[in-house]
Amino acid sequence: MAVTAQAESQRFLTMTLGHEIFAIDIFSVREILDYTDITRIPQTPEFMRGVVNVRGSAVPVVDLRMKFGLGQVERTLNTRIVIVEIRHDDAVSVMGALADSVKEVLELETDRIDPPPRMGAAVRADFIRGIGKHADRFILILDVDKVFSSDEIQDMSQMFAEGAPSAPGAPFASAQVEEEFVR
Repeated sequence: MAVTAQAESQRFLTMTLGHEIFAIDIFSVREILDYTDITRIPQTPEFMRGVVNVRGSAVPVVDLRMKFGLGQVERTLNTRIVIVEIRHDDAVSVMGALADSVKEVLELETDRIDPPPRMGAAVRADFIRGIGKHADRFILILDVDKVFSSDEIQDMSQMFAEGAPSAPGAPFASAQVEEEFVR
């Protein structure tokens, strides 16, 4: 009797930034919000769009297109704020990532994910965990812990850490996000 090796896979939430498709690990995603009013915080970097109210807590929101030098996310019917958990040292922070749209949850086998490119990517190579191949497209897989670990973002998230939901596996964790898109 032959034993067959089962390929490992990972689940990702895909989203668009401009004309590119990006993905983040589904286990980093807490929830997805429709675009809502964002309160601008003075003297913050341009890509730091401000804060949104998530169940009574102020959550900082980063415009990923601006962070990556791809222009600004414009408000449309498809614009979303993806609430993610970021691990930095031993702390967990909650941040919002503004995206042009959220597409789907997809599963990629690990052998279909290549290492990040050394050049030519739309974003800094250290922000990219890998490049996934799905259908006839490449998907840039972001490392959210690195994207959101820059000093200015960490300073912003620390300002709002008080009262922010920070326990991993909160009631609105990734299983709920996945269920919404895997129908």
